[in-house]
Amino acid sequence: MRRGIAATALVAALGVTLAACGSDSGSNGGGSTGSGELSGTVTWWDTSTVGSEDKVFKKVAEDFKKKYPKVTVKYVNVPFGEAQNKFKNAAQSGSGAPDVIRSEVAWTPEFADLGYLAPLDGTPALKEADDFLEQAAASTKYNGKTYAVPQVIDSMGIFYNKKIFKDAGVAVPKTIDELKTVSAKIKEKTGKTGLYLRGDDPYWFLSFLYGEGGDLVDAEQKKIVIDDEKGVKALATVKDLVDSKAAITDATNGWDNMQSSFKDGKVAMMINGPWAVADTYAGKEFADKANLGIAPVPAGSAGQGAPQGGHNLAVYAGSKNLDASYAFAEYMTSAETQATVAKELSLLPTRQSVYIKPDIATNEMITFFKPVVDKAVQRPWIPEGGSLFEPVKVEYTKVLTGQATPEAGAKAIGDSYRKLLKDWK
Repeated sequence: MRRGIAATALVAALGVTLAACGSDSGSNGGGSTGSGELSGTVTWWDTSTVGSEDKVFKKVAEDFKKKYPKVTVKYVNVPFGEAQNKFKNAAQSGSGAPDVIRSEVAWTPEFADLGYLAPLDGTPALKEADDFLEQAAASTKYNGKTYAVPQVIDSMGIFYNKKIFKDAGVAVPKTIDELKTVSAKIKEKTGKTGLYLRGDDPYWFLSFLYGEGGDLVDAEQKKIVIDDEKGVKALATVKDLVDSKAAITDATNGWDNMQSSFKDGKVAMMINGPWAVADTYAGKEFADKANLGIAPVPAGSAGQGAPQGGHNLAVYAGSKNLDASYAFAEYMTSAETQATVAKELSLLPTRQSVYIKPDIATNEMITFFKPVVDKAVQRPWIPEGGSLFEPVKVEYTKVLTGQATPEAGAKAIGDSYRKLLKDWK
């Protein structure tokens, strides 16, 4: 999840040149007919979860043809972990890039900096832009221009199995200390493990880092802070959860291992976000959906912290069918489409107007996550933002598996950041 970047002036300049030349995006061209009707093909790279989210997004995307009969949407699901580099490689080479990509929020400023995205200001893609949540729109802007449309916004909470909690006679933990106590009692009473702590993805570490009052970087001060005492304490906290047997972890295939363990009732808790609700309901433990509980991530010494995440829709600057691509981005982020997606998948809309719709206002998962999102910590919207995760991934896994101390892990991440952000403190 979230790979590195080739942030050199040469690559950025090349990206602008390729975009200006209208390089091959894999579409069949098109645009507006003489009557002003849109036509041609729009290739869309969707990065949603296969087996749950992708089915809904594919159907919604294909329904675009009902509105624009002469436009064909070519739907392609690209694995999330591969999409960032795959798009950059295609855009740089000028061959094979999609017209529209579902971009993780941290990728958007990077793609814009490289010249791979079309500015959307003044285009139909930003229809009723004032309706977007302010925090959702923040990641779409770079150097005074808007390069994407916010599709979904998210954060994280702790998912728990209500039946296991009842059998163990425990309440939902509100702090890290309570998490350890609750996990010990669950083990004693039921034989099950308290928490599955995903160990192969740094996004799952952020709630602990923010809970200790830490951060990866201070973008305003251009200062690297991951290796300060707060960052060390956060790494020590997750290490202690594993060492104390309050949690089990992994170094590979974390998503599948975590989901299967929780859905099969082998663990009582996991940390996850709205994107996991549909898949979690498919587990045998949650045939009765009421058995799934969600609460804020247990607080660290500085309080409760959760990262802001989400996805945007961005248009490739080299697309041969910009008009239809703008219209597709608008359609996929419209209030109507967002309401459909929210109803089917419990994903959080980015438009304020959707939250007052009856089906959404009464959705238990959305009503839980919306206040969490409102208080979530925004990540730095800098071109290198997507590259900040790989060093954390390496060292986070090492710390959890005993290959590095929290102090050594934090220092190694900081050293990597100083190579990436050369003019930062």
